[in-house]
Amino acid sequence: MPSRRGARRRDRRGRGLRGPLLPPGMPASRTRAERFEDAVLDAVELLEQRWSRQLRDVEFAVEDVPPSDPAPWEHGPALGRAFAADAVAGLSARIVLYRRVVEERCDGEEEVRALVRAVVVEQVAELIGQPPETVDPGYRPD
Repeated sequence: MPSRRGARRRDRRGRGLRGPLLPPGMPASRTRAERFEDAVLDAVELLEQRWSRQLRDVEFAVEDVPPSDPAPWEHGPALGRAFAADAVAGLSARIVLYRRVVEERCDGEEEVRALVRAVVVEQVAELIGQPPETVDPGYRPD
């Protein structure tokens, strides 16, 4: 009787993985969250070409939903928020976009990208004290 120590079974049925799940060179599908983050990065890259000095120390983040305590001036859930730098706490300026809130307002990928761009422009404008039309000449508030 062969010893169990010498047996090399890869899984319960002796098979193991049959091969890679995704062949090399094939693009993997991206999740909605990853596509949303790509849209944010694309919007930021467009603005950094023009406002690189002002955006040098700004951090951009994506969260699923905003905190449950909206600011008094916000009517409904926020699409994004800008936070000024806090030297005392050692925090740099940051802009946060709320993925699920933005996605709920859109019907497709192109609408998501357009709304992400508008929200990023609005938050950058608030942070640097410029009107959105100055920050991005292609800005459309609708």
